[in-house]
Order: sequence, then structure tokens, then C-alpha cells
Amino acid sequence: MTVRSEIRTNLHLAVPVMLSQLGHVMMGVADNVMVGKLGATSLAAAGLANVAFNVLLLFGIGVSYAITPLVAQAAGEKDAASVSNILKHGLAINVLTGCSLVVVVFFGKQALYFIGQPADVVALAIPYLNIVTVSIIPVLIFQTFRQLSEGLSNTRLAMVVVLSANVLNIALNYVFIYGHLGFPALGLNGAGYATLASRLVMGMGIAWYVYQSPVFRSYRIGFQLGNYSRKLFSKMLHIGVPAGLQFIFEVAAFDFSLVMMGWIGTQALAAHQIAINLATISYMTTSGLAAAATIRVGQELGKNDIVRLRHTAFVIIRMALVWMSGWAVVFIVGRSLLPSFYVQDAEVLSIAAPLVVIAGLFQLSDGLQVVSVGALRGLQDVKIPSLLIFISYWIIALPLGYWMAFVLGWGAIGIWSGLLIGLTLVALAVTYRFHALSRALLRSAHRADKINENR
Repeated sequence: MTVRSEIRTNLHLAVPVMLSQLGHVMMGVADNVMVGKLGATSLAAAGLANVAFNVLLLFGIGVSYAITPLVAQAAGEKDAASVSNILKHGLAINVLTGCSLVVVVFFGKQALYFIGQPADVVALAIPYLNIVTVSIIPVLIFQTFRQLSEGLSNTRLAMVVVLSANVLNIALNYVFIYGHLGFPALGLNGAGYATLASRLVMGMGIAWYVYQSPVFRSYRIGFQLGNYSRKLFSKMLHIGVPAGLQFIFEVAAFDFSLVMMGWIGTQALAAHQIAINLATISYMTTSGLAAAATIRVGQELGKNDIVRLRHTAFVIIRMALVWMSGWAVVFIVGRSLLPSFYVQDAEVLSIAAPLVVIAGLFQLSDGLQVVSVGALRGLQDVKIPSLLIFISYWIIALPLGYWMAFVLGWGAIGIWSGLLIGLTLVALAVTYRFHALSRALLRSAHRADKINENR
């Protein structure tokens, strides 16, 4: 396959994922923009609540990622029965994970009072957190069927569901936040209710479609309860839990940086929330390429075509670098304009502008690491990448960021400089690991071919 045809195939898979991931992020962007009209305190409260919520939600999403590489490999082997079995076990794991995470948030939310954040921000954050926490369960139900369809190379279904839910969220935000159509103005809590309702529609909508669609009819047995396999549960958890930890180590590092921002002040906290929101948009679009890498690598692994596997993965990596170069230019050029879409507070804008520049600088590293981790997930290699992410962020980036911010006196810029260093280190490490592992598989395949020739 030529590079041009590889790019077309990868884009066919990646673009719908990019749009659906962007839809996820835009739900948060819409919340932040519309909540930002209420003032910096409400915006900071939304960011603080998401420290607790997003870490656990993304852990659950990471656990669901075990479905895609296993389904992709089974699809490569043309094993429909295994795909149904993976769906059944994945649905059980994700529902139980979602319920457990809701309980964790409800019992742990009071910790927000003990991390040195402004009291008025915490007071607004906790009621909002109570509302959005419930949405973890429908999100993980949605993820079950999303990962199934993506493993089968159908990436458009999730895109349609997410974008539809995004439109619904914006409409409900307008009604619930500001008080329209006879509803009272609920402020930040209104954004929480809108998010919860939209995610309920997402989960129920995609489950209904997969169950009744002729395209997925051969996998309907995956909806049945019972006849579970401890071995398959164990296999999926050995992939899913480390993948979830990858999210925790990375996202929690950015969230802990938000906590450090709170030590500087409410304006720094709001500025950080704006810059993170913008960086998340670019990250989520590139995660579409990461999903394509997981799918293609998993399929080629199932076919035992290691040459094609490596070629495909490195084409996607180059695509990510080109794509993220464009985002880097957007962020650096728009460093003053983009934050103004969120808030008009002059102090917040002055802090946010240099943070957006740093976000632009780490775009290439971000694209490199997210696609390489996706390719490693296709090889079902998740434990060592989790360790590499932990070391890069928690052993190197955050301590450096604290030192630069509070010892050297760089403030918000110091915290983000630490994140830039950590992200670059992990990008180089996981890319090298994929190269080394796939090269080892290639050598093993060559040895097997020589043995067969001698026979």
C-alpha cells in the first residue's frame, strides 16, 4: 500500500473519531464559555470540580479502551463469536466501573476543601460536581459501544451520536444556566444538568442503535447476561486498567497543576482552565489518529502482517506531527484572541496568553505521544507506557513546575514549563518503545518464515 492510500485509509478512520472527540471537548468548551459569562469565580469552580470528575471519568474511559484492540484483532482473524464475547464482558466491566467511580466521587468530594483553594470557588464547585458525577455511568455505556464499533472500523457511529448530544447540550445550557422557557436560572448547576441529560441521551442512543442495527446483528448476543469468562475478564482488565492509569497519570498531572494554580489565585486558576481547554481541543482531534493507530495496528497484528503494521503506524505518526504543527501556529498566533472568547477579565487574559503560547510549543510532543501510545495499545502493550507516563509527569514535570513557579518565582509560566518538559520526555520514550517492540515482532516473523522455508 502506498503512503497516499495509507493516508486516505487512516483519515477515513480518524476523521470521524476526531469529530466525535472534538464533540466531547466542545461540550466542555460550551460549558466553559457559557459559564464564563457568569464570571471568573464560576469558571474557576467548573475547572476545580473537573479536577475530581475528569480524573476518574478518564480512568473509566481508559478501562473501556481494552475493547478496541481486542475487537480489532478478532476482526482481523474474522472471529465474530469473539467480538460478541468481548462486547458482553466489556459492557459488564464498564457498568460496574462507572458505578464504582460515582461512589468514589460522592465520598471523596469533601477533599476539595483541604487543597488550599479559594472558599467561594469550592462552595460553587461541589454542587456542580454532585450533578455531573452521575453522568459517568452513561458515558461508560456509550464507550462500550463506541469502542466496539471503532474496533470494527466503524468510526462514524460515535461521531453522529456525540455531535447530536453536543447540540442538545448547548441548547440545554441556554435554558438551564440563564433561565429560559420558564425554567429558573441555575447558573453553574444548570451546566451540570445539561451535561448529565446530554450524556444520558448519548448512552441510551448508541446502545439502542447497535442493538437494532442490521450491521451489528451478528453481535447481538453480546447484550445477554451470564456465561462470563474469568479468563476474558482478566485479559480485558490487564489491558484496560493500565490504560486507565495512563489517563490518570497524565490528566491528573494537568489537574494537579490546576491545584497549584489555585495557590497563586483565582485569576491564575481561570487562566489555566482556558489554556487547558484550548490544548484539550487539539489533543482530542489528534486522538482520532491515535484511535486509527490502535485499530490498524490491532488488525495487522491479527493478520500477522508486521511489515504493514509498522508502515501504517509510522505513517500515522507523521500525519500527527503535520496536524499538530498547524495547531501550534494557531495557538501562538491567537494567544491573545482565543482566551478572550472565554472571559473579559483583563488580569485573567494577561495570565492566559503566555500559557497558550506554551500550549502551542508542546503540540508536536502531544501529537507524537498520543499516537505512539495508541499504536502500543494496538499491540496490547499498556503497562510500560503507563510507567513511562508516570515518571515523566509525576517524577519530573510536576516537581520542576513547582520549583520554577514558586522557588524561581515564574508563577503560572513555571508550572506550564514543567508540563512542557514532561510531555516532551514521554513522547520520545513511548515512540522509541513502539519502534523497539514492533521491530522485535518483525524479527520474530522473519525467523518464523525462514523456519517454514527450511521445512
